[in-house]
Amino acid sequence: MPAMIPFLKMNGLGNDFMVVDARGGRVRPAPEVIARLADRRTGVGFDQFITLEATRSGADAFMRIDNADGGEVAACGNASRCVGRLLMDETGLASATIETRAGVLNARRAPGGLIAVDMGVPRFDWQDIPLSEPFADTRAIELQVGPIDSPILHSPSVASMGNPHAIFWVEDVSAYDLERFGPLLEHHPLFPERANISLAAVPAPDAITLRTWERGVGLTRACGTAACAALVSAARTGRTGRSATVTLPGGDLSIEWADDDHVWMTGPVETEYAGHFDPETGAFERDAPAVRTAG
Repeated sequence: MPAMIPFLKMNGLGNDFMVVDARGGRVRPAPEVIARLADRRTGVGFDQFITLEATRSGADAFMRIDNADGGEVAACGNASRCVGRLLMDETGLASATIETRAGVLNARRAPGGLIAVDMGVPRFDWQDIPLSEPFADTRAIELQVGPIDSPILHSPSVASMGNPHAIFWVEDVSAYDLERFGPLLEHHPLFPERANISLAAVPAPDAITLRTWERGVGLTRACGTAACAALVSAARTGRTGRSATVTLPGGDLSIEWADDDHVWMTGPVETEYAGHFDPETGAFERDAPAVRTAG
């Protein structure tokens, strides 16, 4: 039987992760084991399984991201903030670099114990998102839910923040059954790599309210890349300026689309507890006592 491997349970605004440090040796459970661990009734329960691996890029670590269904993805904003905090705590420095499949991200400490991450430059060309057919203007594409003459949702903005996003603009994000529409839209033929589906309302030029159905996860309390995609799409369509507070079910993120086109995301990070698990079976145990820290 293999040795039990240590892990941390962390979250950013309730978007939660099981984080494993594999820089000393590769630890990658099979997708079915990750899905078993992600089960909120019988497992650790999380949105993403995060593995820190050694890197040759000069970054502090490579962050591998597997969704709750065991499928690997390229980007996760809230996980980047959690990993950034871990790396900065480890080195004692005020900044860290994280290699991901979407590129190298820079993290830094922000006032109030918050963590900020440079999420890179958004992409808007249809083939970069990607979409399965060309659209000249991705600020509003032809996609709708419901009858043609009276759609329930329609004309989303689409963008990539290292993963594909579709943002439907609504007056009230709680007025729609996203749990029903989300899976259908995630798997729509227009999205060859599936997509994260969000409902966004803009109550003020510097405020966005957001709910997200995250591909491979489901309804989530917070999706950092969706918050970034919503802000840049709101700015592109004249709904907001280039910075806003994005309010998600789990809390607030500050998003800024800087003049150099990089998107900065700032918010809180929490370590919930430590534990150990078996990477072959998914058996796990919490370390006692549980420790909760913020900042």
